Amino acid sequence: MALPARRLSRPVRVGDVTVGGTAPVIVQSMTNTDTADIAATVRQVADLARAGSELVRVTVNEKEAAAAVPRIRDALEAMGIDVPLVGDFHFNGHKLLKDEPACAVALAKLRINPGNVGRGTKRDPQFAEMIEIACRLAKPVRIGVNWGSLDQDLLTRLMDENSRRPAPWDAMDVVREAIVVSALESAARAEELGLPADSIILSAKVSGVQDLISIYRNLAARCHYPLHLGLTEAGMGSKGIVGSSAALAVLLQEGIGDTIRISLTPEPGGDRTREVIVAQELLQTMGFRAFTPLVVACPGCGRTTSTYFQELAQRIQSHLRERMPAWRADYVGVEEMTVAVMGCVVNGPGESKHAHIGISLPGTGERPIAPVYEDGAKTVTLKGERIAEEFQELLETYVTRRFARRAASA
Repeated sequence: MALPARRLSRPVRVGDVTVGGTAPVIVQSMTNTDTADIAATVRQVADLARAGSELVRVTVNEKEAAAAVPRIRDALEAMGIDVPLVGDFHFNGHKLLKDEPACAVALAKLRINPGNVGRGTKRDPQFAEMIEIACRLAKPVRIGVNWGSLDQDLLTRLMDENSRRPAPWDAMDVVREAIVVSALESAARAEELGLPADSIILSAKVSGVQDLISIYRNLAARCHYPLHLGLTEAGMGSKGIVGSSAALAVLLQEGIGDTIRISLTPEPGGDRTREVIVAQELLQTMGFRAFTPLVVACPGCGRTTSTYFQELAQRIQSHLRERMPAWRADYVGVEEMTVAVMGCVVNGPGESKHAHIGISLPGTGERPIAPVYEDGAKTVTLKGERIAEEFQELLETYVTRRFARRAASA
């Protein structure tokens, strides 16, 4: 089945990554460390990059954080990690960039929130200072509007205009329009100040699914800038995953969106890389990109009272993620592989035949054997206590046989 046509935006280079145009939808994330804590921030950026985050944003909120950015960049490069860093600026960004010039040099992109670059007469000159620095250093800028920090002067202006309409809009419609106008007017002002159109990315973050869909449809229809998608303040766990996936899936299916982030509130002691994995899985399950082999596993029922197939599915999923860096470097197309781990005879053989390689484990009361299928054909039947280890070995052998080796680089 053909994928939906994507809205064609202007491509923007962010370090070595292209956002927009015909480039694939890019996955990004953000650290939650104190950026001034160089060691902790380097560790987390490295973890996010290894998990697959293609851009990583860091908070730049004070002089110590701004001064740390070049040292973070140097430490990452010493580790062989070249993921582009994005600086997140609020309130005092103009001052930090001016006082710590090496910070802007080390960053691949600046993120500016037009709602809090300054109030009243301070807004335009402080916005202009940041844009002029971006122009001088040829840095792209994401103009990121957030309804939690929407420009109140702009909102007041639009509310006043709305009150004079013969048929005034609902107040929430005016807020949504203000978010779009804030992004577009800020982008237009940045261009007036000399920032090229192909150095601008827009985002318009809200926490309501229907609001996000409405705003981005509107924004996409009114500009050609690349759009960064994300449901802000999405929440924790399944709530955050479901909300983000519901909103972003609709927009991506309509061809809207050039880069995404799944903003999950981390659970205490939780792994920050989870949001990267969710973003990858969203794009992969929709067919837009392939990152790692997918495991097809049944949900279980009264036929699968043993937890063995669940444990094996989890083990195989972990094995695939651990092996992917090496496999991706050595084999062409391995990220598109599907692996089936099924729990009984009802759908097990059929799903296993549809996968590249699959195993159908015995359900309750079935014979204690596990047929393995490769490319639709049964190849071997496993039994005994080493089924997991033997299937893992078959998986390794299958990859080396099925996928072409990459040519050695000169």
